[in-house]
Amino acid sequence: MNATLAPENLTAADRCDRCGAQAYLLVTLPSGGELYFCNHHGREHEESLRESGADIVDESSRLAGS
Repeated sequence: MNATLAPENLTAADRCDRCGAQAYLLVTLPSGGELYFCNHHGREHEESLRESGADIVDESSRLAGS
């Protein structure tokens, strides 16, 4: 997994593909597909995403406040 720190400007309109909560992680799969995850589901699937070679934009630091 390549953790990309450059913000992709995820907004409140971007929703988790698992539960519909606000997405804070944008995952680009090696095949080119994209997945959005809330912080909870992003962490839950982190290991398998890393093993697949996915690129991840992680904006979960915004949860800690400004």
